[in-house]
Amino acid sequence: MIATLKVIFSVLFVWMCYVVISTSIQSSLFKEWDFLGSIPWMRATLWDFYANVLVIFIWACYKEKSWTLKILWLVLLVCLGSIASCAFVLIQLFRLKPGEGLKEFFSKQNG
Repeated sequence: MIATLKVIFSVLFVWMCYVVISTSIQSSLFKEWDFLGSIPWMRATLWDFYANVLVIFIWACYKEKSWTLKILWLVLLVCLGSIASCAFVLIQLFRLKPGEGLKEFFSKQNG
């Protein structure tokens, strides 16, 4: 199961990097911001995004002991979204020792 999750989140990480980079090349978010902000679904999507950032950040706060890392993850999650989420999950998956499973993945704190 852990190996499968590593593959899934690696693919998601690479895919999201591709989507964000290719979209950024085609269209500037800063130039489109006024238009995008006027679309109700865009505003709903942003609220949804930041709610998810909060959920993942709370988990990161539990997993990480260092305040520096907690703040770093908050900045990365806010700025990079699912790219940072996938990176965080991948790091947690690769920190597991052989024989550890989902229980340790979700509950084990980083030391």
